[in-house]
Amino acid sequence: MVDLIGSIAAFLTTTSFLPQAWQVYKTRDTHSLSLHMFIMFTIGVALWMVYGIFLDAWPMIIANVITLVLASYILFMKVTERNR
Repeated sequence: MVDLIGSIAAFLTTTSFLPQAWQVYKTRDTHSLSLHMFIMFTIGVALWMVYGIFLDAWPMIIANVITLVLASYILFMKVTERNR
């Protein structure tokens, strides 16, 4: 039951990030996104992933790997925004 709850939570929080990543991909516009928030968020997701690794909690690990990829993409687009 614990893994089921963790898996549902991981699915919901990870997939909630997809619309934002898709919007950035389509428009290449990150102007309205906060750089500082995305830096802190991406570091936080990476730390949650490490925490999940220490706990051997696969729902947490998988969700945070996927979210880290999406957040890193958005952060990369935000940081390189001025050069585009």
